[in-house]
Amino acid sequence: MLKVFLAHTPEMFAGYYGERALAALRQHAEVVRNPGDAVLSGAALAEAARGCQAIVADRATPGTDQTFGAAPDLVAFLRVAVDISTIDVPAASAAGVLITRATPGFVDSVTEVGLGFMVDLARDLSGYAAAYRRGEEPQGRMGLQLSASTLGIVGYGRIGRRLAEVALALGMRVLVSDPHAAVEDPRITKLDFAALLAASDIVVCLAISIPETRDLFDATAFARMKRGARFINLSRGELVDERALEAALDSGQLAGAAMDVGRAQDQRPSAFLARRPDVLAAPHIAGQTPEAMEHQAMDTVRQVAALARGELPDNAVNAAAAHRLARIGVPTT
Repeated sequence: MLKVFLAHTPEMFAGYYGERALAALRQHAEVVRNPGDAVLSGAALAEAARGCQAIVADRATPGTDQTFGAAPDLVAFLRVAVDISTIDVPAASAAGVLITRATPGFVDSVTEVGLGFMVDLARDLSGYAAAYRRGEEPQGRMGLQLSASTLGIVGYGRIGRRLAEVALALGMRVLVSDPHAAVEDPRITKLDFAALLAASDIVVCLAISIPETRDLFDATAFARMKRGARFINLSRGELVDERALEAALDSGQLAGAAMDVGRAQDQRPSAFLARRPDVLAAPHIAGQTPEAMEHQAMDTVRQVAALARGELPDNAVNAAAAHRLARIGVPTT
């Protein structure tokens, strides 16, 4: 039987793996749990996983060259997330270790958080609620009616497509900017990035995180947006120049912003933005529902099951270089 190290801390286990997936995993492998509350990395992760053929790693646990170099028994590093940006794939390949990823099971849950952000930014419902809780009697203010507004979606992947469907159902005009995606729905207009910014009342960042999109939303981008527009980031913190966002809010160029991601630890919003009254911030929980969690956790269960059967698992990233798979009888071609 394979021996697998589950890297999740208690917090990450509760939010992103769960007892049902753990029970299923134990049907295919002997499971060793992270013994402490700390996120493990580097040589410490390799030491904790000594004797294990696979590491099942949450999004907070990086896959570094130090880990791959110090884990002679390791055959596979399985990420319970779609994002593998914190895994050194070349180093894993050099060591012959297989990298896998999960499939997106969080499309609906992230879309729902995006919808909640849109409604709140348009009407400031959380602001009114907070005032009442402080014992105040807030004055009503004119809001933004979504059905009369234009939504700009930057990045037209699975979540972008689902959010567009929801926005259309609300009666919104929907614009999309994505150089790599085709837009087939005649109700949706595809524009370049600058044109979308200028035409949108609410802009949602759902672009992928690659070197070319780092600081995509900078001072120039925010200056192109309508004065008084709203901005939402549901992608990755590194896509936004946070000081530029702060300046756009300070000047009134943006009426508000919302984010489930940022440049703080574990992709959480930075505190200097999150504490502002014109910002809605959530601690990277958009995908944290039982349905979304279990979808991705069960992906790794199926991957371990495949390895135990001597088969190459789904969603392998570097199968051709993973020569250690031969140790457990798994062909790479």
